[in-house]
Amino acid sequence: MIHIFRREFFGYFRSPVAYVFLAVFVIASIGLTWLPGNFFDSNDASMQLFFTFIPWVYLFLIPAVGMRLWAEEKRSGTWELLLTLPISTTQAVMGKFLAGLAFLAIALLCTFGLTLTTAYLGDPDWGPIFTGYIGCIFLSASYLSICSLTSALTKSQVISFVLGVTVCVTLLFLGWGQANDFLISAGLPIAFVDSLANFSIIPHFEAMVKGLITLQDIVFFVSLSGFALFCNILILER
Repeated sequence: MIHIFRREFFGYFRSPVAYVFLAVFVIASIGLTWLPGNFFDSNDASMQLFFTFIPWVYLFLIPAVGMRLWAEEKRSGTWELLLTLPISTTQAVMGKFLAGLAFLAIALLCTFGLTLTTAYLGDPDWGPIFTGYIGCIFLSASYLSICSLTSALTKSQVISFVLGVTVCVTLLFLGWGQANDFLISAGLPIAFVDSLANFSIIPHFEAMVKGLITLQDIVFFVSLSGFALFCNILILER
């Protein structure tokens, strides 16, 4: 698995696309915090605004990273060669997933300058900042596992990107009260709508942003990522 990890991880940096991704991510996440979020006018020495925009920035940038994981291998015909190597399908999937997650962790680390700025301007509570960054890692793992699955479903990176965005945005909107009200007004039973809301990413991520890391939230993210990766393995094997 380590060989797959190295191949994929260093493969990101052999192309200028990786550096463009890092630049876009930093500019988008910090830019949204400064401008629409009015960071300097909020008079609040915290990272709450930054973490508020992260799920939406991830919504488009992580599918852009995950769309190539298997779609490119299928398009070029190298995935069959890859799976003939003395590694299992599980090792191949996990190697690619962990490489993508490590790349996303580096992208997140590039935003640490905003944390230093916050500390310079005020006296922030470091607990929510620390747990918020942990929440970002769990969130990116969930998004990436879903996008890895959609990438395994098709040879087209564009289709993989669209499918990944669609699934991820659905998991986001399930946590909105307006979306739940719309489903109820459409005639769906309230119990069913409440059950769907339990699959939303937002409540679990927001709890971590507020400084709370509970077993329930960890189990949710790990289960979501694990289920998507399990389906990814099944699709490749069949």
